[in-house]
Amino acid sequence: MGQAFNRSMRLLATAFIVLMAIGPSGAQAPQRTRLIMKDGSYQVVLGYTVVGKVVRYQSAERNGETEEVPLALVDMAATERWKQEHSAAQSQRPVLSAELAAEEAERMSRTPEVAPNLHLPDEDSVLALDQFHGAPELVPLLQEQSDLNKETAHAVKKKELNPFAASHQILELRGVAAEVQLHAAAPVFYVRTGKDDGADDSGGAITVDTHGAAGRETPAGGADSSGYVLERRDVRSDGRILNSFRIPLLESGKKQPDVFPLKQEELPGGHWMRLTPEQPLLPGEYALIEVLSEKEINLNLWDFGVHPNAAESLEAIRPEVKRPAELKSRE
Repeated sequence: MGQAFNRSMRLLATAFIVLMAIGPSGAQAPQRTRLIMKDGSYQVVLGYTVVGKVVRYQSAERNGETEEVPLALVDMAATERWKQEHSAAQSQRPVLSAELAAEEAERMSRTPEVAPNLHLPDEDSVLALDQFHGAPELVPLLQEQSDLNKETAHAVKKKELNPFAASHQILELRGVAAEVQLHAAAPVFYVRTGKDDGADDSGGAITVDTHGAAGRETPAGGADSSGYVLERRDVRSDGRILNSFRIPLLESGKKQPDVFPLKQEELPGGHWMRLTPEQPLLPGEYALIEVLSEKEINLNLWDFGVHPNAAESLEAIRPEVKRPAELKSRE
């Protein structure tokens, strides 16, 4: 009952957003467009203006809240080109009923577009938006220390951290480099949140067995209340060390050695969380760590490295341009 209620509430919330965008006469609210960044990512905005060395925009994801981004980070040529190409198509698009529009918005929120022609997949739990030779791509991150499927799992192994203790070793992984290597100094991370429909609501992180359907298990999501942080690993001759840190200091703004806070944003629909490092990452080995509470972290972490000259990931998901449908005469 609880799962059905949560799904109904998500659909109602999505329908409300659509109804706000479609007036009673079918008139459209201010058209959304994209502010495209030079790293291949973008922000969905209601409008933008260039003011000196910054671009001031109204965020569509945060109810029109005004925000700013340095002009040097924005690909204005790509932004204007996208706006011109899509404005005509938007004006000719038929208006869906509120119910159909809500269903379509719910479907799209499960696989949102994070860079031009690049969508989050419905088969993974945690991914990084990387740049390889100037092109954006999504790289699935593997959850270490878990016996579940490393790509689809969101398992939890709790570890309590003493908020008053000095930094000390709490985990070591063998090898001097993670299996997953990224290239961008400012990767963006996407974490699936909650559970997909049909998952057990009894609590804890689980993976649902689809009995061979689609060849893999259903991805599990993390708790909405979780926070996330990056830590640079202490690399030694025989392994990579994870050290403890003080959780209460994460929100205080006080820096801790090799600990990097993340800006955390929920994407529309409530299926994904976007995590953005607050500063560039130097080459090295890192771990994405889930903070469960003021005292606990998840030792089932996501392990990766940042090395600009590393080989491309074999699991990388690249942009896919949809080909227009072709009409052919019957033979």
